[in-house]
Amino acid sequence: MLKTYKLPVGLLGSNCYLAWDPDNRQAVVIDPGAEPERIIRAAAERDLEVHYIINTHGHGDHIGGNRELKVAYPVPLLVHQADAPMLEDARLNMSSFFGEPVLSPPADGFLVPGEKVRFGRVALTVLHTPGHTPGGVSLYGEGAVFTGDALFCGSIGRCDMPYSDELLQLESIRKQLLTLPDETLVLPGHGQSTTIGQEKKWNPFFVSTGTA
Repeated sequence: MLKTYKLPVGLLGSNCYLAWDPDNRQAVVIDPGAEPERIIRAAAERDLEVHYIINTHGHGDHIGGNRELKVAYPVPLLVHQADAPMLEDARLNMSSFFGEPVLSPPADGFLVPGEKVRFGRVALTVLHTPGHTPGGVSLYGEGAVFTGDALFCGSIGRCDMPYSDELLQLESIRKQLLTLPDETLVLPGHGQSTTIGQEKKWNPFFVSTGTA
C-alpha cells in the first residue's frame, strides 16, 4: 500500500511528492523543488519518517529544496548518475537563466534502472526515462508511477533545452511507461494526475502517430 501527498511548489508549480507506507510511516520525498519549509511541515503533520530524498531529474525547479531537506533529514539524496553534475552547477540545471541560481548538495547515491527504492513495505522500481534530461527517471510501484518531467497529463516534458532529446523522450515513454498497466496512476512533475490508459487514448504525442 502506498500513500502520497502532492505539494506544487515554486514559481513553476513543480510537484513535490511525499510517498509513504501507511503502516509504519516510512517515507521518501520526491522532487523537493522549492519551499522546503512547506515540505518539512507537511511531512511532520503526517508523522513521516523520511528515508530518502529523490530527484527524478536535475533541473533547478525540482532540486531547489535539496539543501534544506538534507539538513532536516540526514538521509541519502538520490538521482540518476547522468544528471548528478546538474545538482552542483546552476548553468547545467538551468536555474542561472531564471536569475536565482540553485545549488544542491551532491548526490549520495544513484538511481539505477531496474533497481528498487525501498521504504517500509513499499518498493519503487527505477525506470530510465531520458529525453527531457539525460538522466531522467520515473519510479513505479503499488499501482502508481512518478514520471517527473517525462510524461504529463495530455503532454510531455519540454525538449527544447540543452541536453534534451525529443525523439529519445518519446521512445522512452513508449517503452518504459506506456507498457505499464492502463490503470496505473501517473503522478507527474507538473500539473494534474492521469492514468497510463488515458494517455494512451488521448495524449496527442502518441495518439496522432498511432504508436500508443
